[in-house]
Amino acid sequence: MQQQQQPNPNNNGKTTAPSTNHGGHELFDAHEVIASVISLMDQYQMYEQHIQDQRLKDILNRQYTFIETMYNTIVESFTTGNKPSVSTQVYKMEEDHTTVYGLKPGQPKKPNQSVQELSDKGLSAYMLGQTKSLATLFSMTALEMTNPVLRRVIADSVPNLIEMSYEIFLYQNKHGYYQVPQLAPQDMNQMLQSYAQTNQQQMQ
Repeated sequence: MQQQQQPNPNNNGKTTAPSTNHGGHELFDAHEVIASVISLMDQYQMYEQHIQDQRLKDILNRQYTFIETMYNTIVESFTTGNKPSVSTQVYKMEEDHTTVYGLKPGQPKKPNQSVQELSDKGLSAYMLGQTKSLATLFSMTALEMTNPVLRRVIADSVPNLIEMSYEIFLYQNKHGYYQVPQLAPQDMNQMLQSYAQTNQQQMQ
C-alpha cells in the first residue's frame, strides 16, 4: 500500500494561524471524525496483508488512497477554517450495480479462533462496517458544524463514504458473502402499492 503525503501549495512553508471560527461542541466532533478516519486507515493497512483476492485488495487500495486525500482536506479545513487547497473529490467505484438476490445454505457463522482464520469474507465485512460507521458519523457531525467550510467538507464526504460502502456490499454480494433475501412476489407487490401520491397544494 502506497502512502502519499499531499503537499499544501498554499502554505509555502509557513504556518497558518488556526481559525477560531469553531464552536466547542464542533471541536470535539471534529476530533472524533478525524480520529475515526485515522482508525479506518490504520485498519485498512492491517487488512491488506491478509487479503487473498486481488480484486478486494484493489478496492481496498483505491479506497485508502481516496480516504487519505479526504483526510488531508479535512485536517486542512479544520486547522485553517478556510477553503482547502485540495477540494473534496468524488469517489467512483468500479463494481457494476447488479445485485444477486436469494439465499443459499451455508455454514453457520462463528468468531475466528485465531488470526490464521481471517478470510476475505470477514475482512470485506470489516471494511463495510467501518465505511458505514463513518458515513453515519459524518452525517451526524455535519448537522452541528458551525464553521461553514468544515461543515461543507464533512457533508460532501458523506456520499463518497456511501459509495465506498455500496462498492464493498456489491463485492460481498457477488461472492455470496452478503446475501439478499426477497419477499414473495405477492407480498412485495402489496408493499410497493401501499402508498399513493398527493395532489400538491400550497399550504394555507
